[in-house]
Amino acid sequence: MTRQQRREQLVGVARELFAERGLDGTSVEEIAAHAEVSKPVVYEHFGGKEGLYAVVVDREVRRLHDAIYQAISRPHTDPRSLIELGTLALLDYIEEEPDGFRIISRDSSPYAPGGTFQTILSSVASRVEGLLASQFERRGFDPGTAPLYSQMLVGLVALAGQWWVESHNQTTLTKPQVAAHLVNLAWNGMRNLQPQPILRVSDALPAPDAEQD
Repeated sequence: MTRQQRREQLVGVARELFAERGLDGTSVEEIAAHAEVSKPVVYEHFGGKEGLYAVVVDREVRRLHDAIYQAISRPHTDPRSLIELGTLALLDYIEEEPDGFRIISRDSSPYAPGGTFQTILSSVASRVEGLLASQFERRGFDPGTAPLYSQMLVGLVALAGQWWVESHNQTTLTKPQVAAHLVNLAWNGMRNLQPQPILRVSDALPAPDAEQD
């Protein structure tokens, strides 16, 4: 193997082990054994397990981020279609790259400057935030609440997607069905938003002074 080929082999081997066992559950010895090399070879290429893990996470982050960003950056797309496209892009990644999704959604790594699943979602939410703010202004809603709603929408899709991939053996729902149900809740919920929502149970809650008594 050339140096680059060996490096790619180690990344592929480590990706499978990290997906199965996580960062803490994987050792340099196991990576070397599965790649049929000595431990010094791993250290030579990546400086250790953490360096190799950072490369694996960074690649997955870029792959997912690029897929979602490309989906929701299409010009002249209406808001509902953007929600559909972003939802399908995330579910596509989950279905096609289950090992990668397990790595970035399960582990938080201080060794990966590119970020983890949470930072990807925050980045996507920032993109959605601008779209929501313009829609809110046109409908007479407070655009200052757009960041909150964008986080809720992205979090809804991400958590449901994580449930779907982990429940593959317990559910008969297909990817288009999951996407359709997610968009159904998100879009219909957004269409019926109240400009000044209040809690119905607020009258039943004790006043602050009453709690102190």
